[in-house]
Amino acid sequence: MNQTPRGLNRTLLILIGVLFALTGLHGLLLVALPAYAGGWHEVALDVTAGVESVLAATTLPGQRDSWLWIVVALVLIAVVLLLAGWISVQGRGRTGVFARGEDPAARYDGVSTPGAVSLSAAVPEQVMRAALAGRSDLVSVSVSTWEPVAFGRDDDAAWRGDGAGLQIKVQPRLGAGPRRIAEDIAESVRQMDRALGQQGPVVIHLASGARTRMSRAERVR
Repeated sequence: MNQTPRGLNRTLLILIGVLFALTGLHGLLLVALPAYAGGWHEVALDVTAGVESVLAATTLPGQRDSWLWIVVALVLIAVVLLLAGWISVQGRGRTGVFARGEDPAARYDGVSTPGAVSLSAAVPEQVMRAALAGRSDLVSVSVSTWEPVAFGRDDDAAWRGDGAGLQIKVQPRLGAGPRRIAEDIAESVRQMDRALGQQGPVVIHLASGARTRMSRAERVR
């Protein structure tokens, strides 16, 4: 359900990791090998001289600075815009509407009155949190709603709705049975579907973290 570009993110992480690794290796070689440091000093002087010559050659008459700085500024602006666009596509897919339906044949007092009904994502989220609240075998519960998947009800061909998907993420307490927890969550989801008359895909994620490892298992005394 999450539309985060994971492939692009992994590629960027690999490239950034390699760049930092090479930078660290370069620093270690400068400190550990005097010959390498001397060679790098000569290369740095040559590069500096080349850059200064390029800047001098691209300076407009009557101006103190090179026009290349304008190009550098434009490139930096483009990089900032690309980063903003990259940030904006992270975690896409969240929605605030769990279900939306329209019935063009609805009638009220014998008069045809088309209308629409929408169900906020807060409704199923609060229902699931309430159903799982107070369980001693869970450390935390997180419920979120993701982009809708279109589907229709077989018992009313005139009604069509958009059903969103739920992601239920829980952290079981140390020693708790994950299979029992998953079965209980699935049963709670089925009861919610019957109560709301609406259903959609559900992802149950049993997570593990520091809170799970540090929490003590509840024992019956």
